[in-house]
Amino acid sequence: MKRRNFVRSGAVGAAAVAATSVAAPAIAQSMPELKWRLASSFPKSLDTLYGAGEVFAKYIQEATDNKFQIRVFASGEIVPGLQVLDAVQNGTVEMGHSAGTYYVGKDMTFAIDTALPFGTNARQQDAWMRWGGGREQMADLYKEYNIYSLPCGNTGAQMGGWFRKEIKSVDDMKGLKFRIAGIAGQVCNKLGAVAQQIAGGEIYPALEKGAIDAAEWVGPYDDQKLGFHKVAPYYYYPGWWEGGPQTSAMISLAKWNELPKSYKAVVEAASTLAQSWMLSKYDAENPKALRELVAGGTKLLPYPQSVMEAAFTASNELYAELSAKNPRFKKVYDGWRQFRNEEILWFRVAEGSFDNFMARMSAAGKL
Repeated sequence: MKRRNFVRSGAVGAAAVAATSVAAPAIAQSMPELKWRLASSFPKSLDTLYGAGEVFAKYIQEATDNKFQIRVFASGEIVPGLQVLDAVQNGTVEMGHSAGTYYVGKDMTFAIDTALPFGTNARQQDAWMRWGGGREQMADLYKEYNIYSLPCGNTGAQMGGWFRKEIKSVDDMKGLKFRIAGIAGQVCNKLGAVAQQIAGGEIYPALEKGAIDAAEWVGPYDDQKLGFHKVAPYYYYPGWWEGGPQTSAMISLAKWNELPKSYKAVVEAASTLAQSWMLSKYDAENPKALRELVAGGTKLLPYPQSVMEAAFTASNELYAELSAKNPRFKKVYDGWRQFRNEEILWFRVAEGSFDNFMARMSAAGKL
């Protein structure tokens, strides 16, 4: 290569590097500085449910070089935990982290955004949201409340709750004051229970004082933190009403539409991170907590088969009733149900057979 060509190409290269070094800060400087508030439905003591909101906010802040900051507020700090959707809808906060099933009083279809009794597990729910039309259908629902929603967490299959007395048959559910949220409460009412929806941080006092006879929340890791084992000795499984309940980021639609395209991409990525972070953390923490609870005297029991079957029948009856009077619920439910059924067939072949074999090996002490 001739010297003058080398010098000229070197100069061009240096200029390109210089242009790049100038352009990057210029682009960064053109992005808006935003400060949002996120109202969570969960107390700070629940470091996984509440923590997912913090993970979400931290990722966004770091990915935008601190230009987009979201401050997370626990349940009750700005609004009560069960009023997060309303706070986002009326502009009190820019966004929230909550569960759709808390708002079935507005439309029963919100329950499908979280979980339906005898529905999907965590992976199946995520598959429906991303590949079965779930996100699009939920977007249509939330849009009516001026909200843009994103999946933002999943607890995995939950436990079946804490009871002061043993549940031996469906008759033992009659008259039982049971803290259970959303659509699952309506199923329990069909079994004779008296369902009550209470925010997470308020459950223990109600159980301790006898205002309720039983309560469900999430699983061993959270339940141990909340201290339910101190006032109710019987711990049932499974939580048939929430096989894979999803939490959601609820963003003011007006604020979402104002975001630059790059910020929207960061928010989407942050919600995906929070989704996997929450599920994996619960999977990691629950075994140890369950061992400690049982070692401390908790009586771990499965729901009697008669109760499971009665609840299954009552759930399907409720879905038929809701479909008959709520066209939106029927439309979403019919598609969701078909997707769920296909997923269960597939999981029976691979996932279920593998899991069941490993469970037998565990029970036989061979692992």
